[in-house]
Amino acid sequence: MGTGRLTGRRDQEATVPEASTAAGSAGGSPAGSSPRSLAEALRARDDAALAALLRARPDLLGPVPGDVTQLATRAGTRASVVRALDRLDRFALQTAEALAVGPDPCPYAVLEGLLTGGEDERARAALPDAVATLRDQALVWGDEDRLRLVRTARELLAPSASRPSPTGLGPTVAEATAGMSPTRVQEIVAAVGLPATHDPVSAVTALTGLFTDPERMSALLDEAPAEAHQVLGRLVWGPPYGEVTPNPTPPVRWLRDRGLLLPATARTVVLPREVALHLRGGLAHRDTAPVAPPVPAHREHRPQLVDANAAGQALAALATVEELVKSWEHAGPPVLRAGGLSVRDLKRAAALLDTTEPQAAFWAELAYAAGLLAGDGEADERYAPTPAFDDWVELPPAERWSHLAAAWLPATRTAPLVGEQDPKGRTLSALGPELDRSAAPEVRRRVLELLGELPEGGAPDPETLLARLAWERPVRGASDLRGRLARWTLAEAEVLGVTGRGALSGPGRALLEHRDPASLLAPLLPEPVDHVLLQADLTAVAPGPLRRPLGDTLAVLADVESKGGATVYRFTPGSVRRALDAGHAAADLHAFLKEHSRTPVPQPLAYLIDDVARRHGHLRVGAASSYVRCDDDAMLGEILVDKRSAGLGLRRLAPTVLAAQADPTVLLEGLRAMGYAPAAESRTGDVLVARADAHRTPARSAPVPVPEGPPVPDATLLAAAVRAIRAGDVAATAVRKEPAAASASAVPGELPRTSAAETLATVQAAALTGSAVWIGYVNAEGAASQRVIAPVRVEGGFVTGYDHTADEVRTYALHRITGVAELADDQV
Repeated sequence: MGTGRLTGRRDQEATVPEASTAAGSAGGSPAGSSPRSLAEALRARDDAALAALLRARPDLLGPVPGDVTQLATRAGTRASVVRALDRLDRFALQTAEALAVGPDPCPYAVLEGLLTGGEDERARAALPDAVATLRDQALVWGDEDRLRLVRTARELLAPSASRPSPTGLGPTVAEATAGMSPTRVQEIVAAVGLPATHDPVSAVTALTGLFTDPERMSALLDEAPAEAHQVLGRLVWGPPYGEVTPNPTPPVRWLRDRGLLLPATARTVVLPREVALHLRGGLAHRDTAPVAPPVPAHREHRPQLVDANAAGQALAALATVEELVKSWEHAGPPVLRAGGLSVRDLKRAAALLDTTEPQAAFWAELAYAAGLLAGDGEADERYAPTPAFDDWVELPPAERWSHLAAAWLPATRTAPLVGEQDPKGRTLSALGPELDRSAAPEVRRRVLELLGELPEGGAPDPETLLARLAWERPVRGASDLRGRLARWTLAEAEVLGVTGRGALSGPGRALLEHRDPASLLAPLLPEPVDHVLLQADLTAVAPGPLRRPLGDTLAVLADVESKGGATVYRFTPGSVRRALDAGHAAADLHAFLKEHSRTPVPQPLAYLIDDVARRHGHLRVGAASSYVRCDDDAMLGEILVDKRSAGLGLRRLAPTVLAAQADPTVLLEGLRAMGYAPAAESRTGDVLVARADAHRTPARSAPVPVPEGPPVPDATLLAAAVRAIRAGDVAATAVRKEPAAASASAVPGELPRTSAAETLATVQAAALTGSAVWIGYVNAEGAASQRVIAPVRVEGGFVTGYDHTADEVRTYALHRITGVAELADDQV
């Protein structure tokens, strides 16, 4: 089949009114005429309006349509229409739903009546903008006296038995009586006082005319019993279906006999759409929402207080992320076979951070999104810090926070989903697959934008903010993911320091506006301190964030007991031994504390260090499998008779040496658990410093967010796409001469297939005369297109000429030209 016939069929489909999409709001039909097809409506748009459509619905660009007809066909496909409907605000969607239950085509006045009932001034004022939005989105086309909703949108929004409409309306009389016997239809016609007809079609038409006539309908309902009005009142706003027994009550029988209730199944009846609209006063919706709900400030705080609160949260976030990632630098948790973190390891992380498991999952996901940790890629894969973590910890605190916040805002990883189940019933794990939600970045940014519209220091009621988001993107399915994402955003922004006390902070506002948040955050953060306050109860109080060398050494020498504005460290025998194992001598520890404490070193702490140091290394453990060496043979005797040493497999080799079956690491841990302070030694008898090298992954890049649909095209791509569509349309609509020898079966207006000889002769003649020809061409990928070219050279199996479609000189292979025709005289 030639390219011409393919294009002709597309154009035929695009001229079917129901399959068409909207004409642009800019540019219309020729004066005094209404567009009869989608292609005509889109063709009437100017370039700016066509670019606006492609920007609003970028899925239409994949790939760039060859012409306007192809664009029209693609804009009416189900997947594309669903995406467009999902991006409408509530009132625009209600307008589309009203069109779906209205006549086709629908005059603007009828649509206005469906939405306003002639009384709602706010809806009347908002309706022009809603219709313009539907036009711009290519969901509605036609002039105001013939508005048409695209067929796919009508199918999606119109009520059916399996898919109720948000309007609460049911099927029309014609739809509800489609399977009814002609005799039954005539009985209904007679019951309402209409004359009998010769066929069921005219009977249904007469019944529809009655139900849509306000005066006659009111007269019919005046005859109904009071109980029948109660039945109608329960169905009028939906759902329009109700169950009936084989022997219905008299009110239901009265309604059914007159067609005011029509059978849907053997045990259900439905209220016809025309009857419901009469009872509603012509309204398609019980309540319309023409205006976006406001988001006022629920609480007012001083901006300085908001920023101070956010700065405190930011500082805590930095400490938490650093603590988590550092805890995984020696022996990080293993990666599950299916990917992610096990429940047990997540619990350990939560205990380490002194927080809940959902919060621990958030911090792990944030570090992962920022590129600070990843799997190490080994055969026994484990999570570990990346090399980027070492660079990150050296940055000033404000810049470190800016890095985290910049990773959080566009991330599609959604930590609150951890613990839920995927569609296959598998539990979602932290750092595992299936946590990406492409809507998350858009929702986060929109939440921050709404916060940014409030006065500085203003915090909204979360429910009003959620109501606004629900109006901007109504939920059409069963899952309110956007609402959940919005709630999670509010919570995450607060713990991260993007907001403070529910209000957008100064750094958060800078982040939203693509400015440098670090410059605003830096003055709000306390300067790192170079001292601690030692207490007599073996604790040290850090009155602020510690400078890095001090903080790193103190983290080895003491355990963190509590966090907050001031961090409390506690010295224990185990923490002191840890410092000695790391290579610090007792004298070094005394000097360190004396240098960095603003208070005298308490005597109990000095005694603790000396006592642990005196016992540290008194026992020596080496590899035999392993052995214990000590100059004090009495101590070795105590160890041998201690029941707790039974599992180590000890036996005396010499007065000062014990051999063990356990390896040195297990032996060290076992003796330490018994209260001793052994030290490991090398083959030469030197004490080994237990300073484990920090494990790092190979260089890793941060995970790329998963976009929601195709990316929004930039101005350059839009301009090029519009030019290509316009040029393709010129080729598709160019009038061609019919060859004199055209077969009788050829379809008028289509390019007949030409032989290789005919093709060669035609393009050679065009090259000699300097005229343009129309060709069908199939490229190497098999894509067919139509071109209008002016050949200038034909040689070596190729034709070179000026391509009017592409507006440039191109070369085409003759064997790929499917057909050729001269242009009509008025087209040359």
